[in-house]
Amino acid sequence: MKKLNAIKSEKVWGYENWIASTHPNGFQKDFFELCGGDYPLLVKVIQADSTLSVQVHPDDEMASLYEHCRGKTECWYILSAEEGTELVYGLNGVYSASELRKAIEADSLQDCLRYEKVRAGDFLYIPAGTVHAICGGLRLLEVQQSSDVTYRLYDWGRGRECHVERGIACIKDTEIRKVLPFPGSFVSPYFSLEEVSVEGKHFSRLENCAAEKKAADIVLGFVIEGSGTINGIPAAAEDIFAFEPGDAVEIEGRLKLMKITAK
Repeated sequence: MKKLNAIKSEKVWGYENWIASTHPNGFQKDFFELCGGDYPLLVKVIQADSTLSVQVHPDDEMASLYEHCRGKTECWYILSAEEGTELVYGLNGVYSASELRKAIEADSLQDCLRYEKVRAGDFLYIPAGTVHAICGGLRLLEVQQSSDVTYRLYDWGRGRECHVERGIACIKDTEIRKVLPFPGSFVSPYFSLEEVSVEGKHFSRLENCAAEKKAADIVLGFVIEGSGTINGIPAAAEDIFAFEPGDAVEIEGRLKLMKITAK
């Protein structure tokens, strides 16, 4: 077991803490050594003080074609939200590539976007190909494929490079789910999440079914709230721990955790 140290990345809109990563753009050497290679997920805490660009990520097929890397399906668990805060979650209708280009050129893309109000504890699944944007006033946990490919469609006049043609080519007519509180567990083709609450003491041992060590077998435990100890190490909100198959897990205190597993 290892408690991981975050890598902070300042942004024009706030910052990101890469808290579990073997990606070259945020490489945690101690985590790489623990998992024995290329971990298929990337886990972040995102602090949005202002709105991020309107963006879309490629799926595995398009990312392989354009970037020779993984695609980027992700999900968000809202850690905190200012009252009335919204985010962009999909389009509000069906638009042709030509219609989206014209809206971007006319600075009216916001009229095509689907806005959702969110609050702490809400959960959103964002398959690759979904148009989205995190708005200011939000802090969230992001679990995603280990990829750093983002195509900006629109950046609110900030002057950064946009990737309109590739972005539009990657948009998919994906099912937009209702924004609801996290249901306790969630499974996608790339990752699974499970909320675990501990009051007092908890002991378990991770299953050890692998004949040889694989990066994807690592299990992550992210502290959503509370405090205590995990295997004797102090644990507080937004700490993250990495466990190998077969590890004993001894938790003491009052904590709510998110168990994160690669698929």
